Amino acid sequence: MKMISTRDLKLKASDTWQLLASEGELVVTSHGKPVALLADIPGGDVEAALSAIRRARAQIAVSNMRRSAQEAGLGGMTGAEIEAEIKATRKTRSEN
Repeated sequence: MKMISTRDLKLKASDTWQLLASEGELVVTSHGKPVALLADIPGGDVEAALSAIRRARAQIAVSNMRRSAQEAGLGGMTGAEIEAEIKATRKTRSEN
């Protein structure tokens, strides 16, 4: 996947759009770190593209939560243990 800096994005906008058209996606970087993803919208269907992006973000969040739970040793919890954890967390939040 091609990368483009925020500076190049500002200074070479027309080149960026041409590159996006040929590549399909570009990673935007700031100080060498990825900060955004530019993607073409097939058929101009913005709603479908946004829906797909939101689903992907949700899947990433769930994967991260599962990995964190596994690392914390919570992967083998029973339903009752999960409910107790939720109840304890809600109690803590209501006290604050």
